[in-house]
Amino acid sequence: MKMDERKQKILLAIIKDYISTAEPVGSRTISRKYKLGVSPATIRNEMADLEEMGYIEQPHTSAGRIPSHLGYRYYVDCLMETEQLPEQEQAAIRRGYENKVREVGEVLNRTGRMLSQLTNYTALVQTPYFGGSSYKHIQLVLIAPAQAILIVVMDTGAVHHQMMTVPENITQQDLDQISGVLNAKLQGRTMDSIRLTLIKEIYFELAKHRHILDLALELIQERITSVSEDKIYLEGVFNILNQPEFHNIEKVKVLLSLLEQENTLRDILELPGDARGITIKIGSENPRKEMQNCSMVTATYQVGEKILGTIGVLGPTRMDYARVVTVIDCMSKNLSRALERLLKGQV
Repeated sequence: MKMDERKQKILLAIIKDYISTAEPVGSRTISRKYKLGVSPATIRNEMADLEEMGYIEQPHTSAGRIPSHLGYRYYVDCLMETEQLPEQEQAAIRRGYENKVREVGEVLNRTGRMLSQLTNYTALVQTPYFGGSSYKHIQLVLIAPAQAILIVVMDTGAVHHQMMTVPENITQQDLDQISGVLNAKLQGRTMDSIRLTLIKEIYFELAKHRHILDLALELIQERITSVSEDKIYLEGVFNILNQPEFHNIEKVKVLLSLLEQENTLRDILELPGDARGITIKIGSENPRKEMQNCSMVTATYQVGEKILGTIGVLGPTRMDYARVVTVIDCMSKNLSRALERLLKGQV
């Protein structure tokens, strides 16, 4: 059976009304509120066809209809119109990131907080993964007798620096030699790809500067891994519990149990390959049985061309998809810009 224009309008009316009211939608409601130019009897016939096609369902006898997971999918793919986030809300998001923030953790905390407040659902924010970033340049600079600064630039544009104590007889020429060997051996490599044999080669070439090398390699490791903590920030948990769908205590227990499992949340946010942009998983499309009554909208964030992580919004299948997609798109872009400024030392 074909999804013609009239069926599309009726399905759209059912979805919009159900998102707004959380109440099953009848033919008289559609006829009265949406002015489609057809009688309630015609609407009932079309609704019967939509039910047979699997796009709507009847929760119980004598009730109106509600969208099915398939109906929401059709809406998201074919009927949903993108919205423009009001300038006032866009400005509030920009201000949230423009306030001086000097740590990645604080940026992610603010992201989760703003995302949950703007959508009224539960927000999940994955910490950025830097383990796949490669070394672009390493430099040791003498700034005072016995004092040097180690500067490490990653291919994401992130700049890490750390003060270190060096022997008093060390010259800038010595530090340039060490920097040259480190760049020759590590440039273009990720932390994950560095093997013991490579470290041995570095120590062999810089045997007389072993003490400085010990410090430099330790600091390189510490500085990069300190911002690579694998964590999920969760905000607005009670937002989803305030939805009518979750007034059932058993559903609440199951969902709360799921939200306590960080490994599971990490798997839920994980996207295949180099997937970019916005992804929407509706009800049964979610991998976990506990999430079959929920939908998840996720978006990747990045620095340059490198994807660093994912942010997500978890809500009922009745969520306001158009609103959520608009908000999460704006948030992911602002988060990407904020992290780029932070990692490049521009704040």
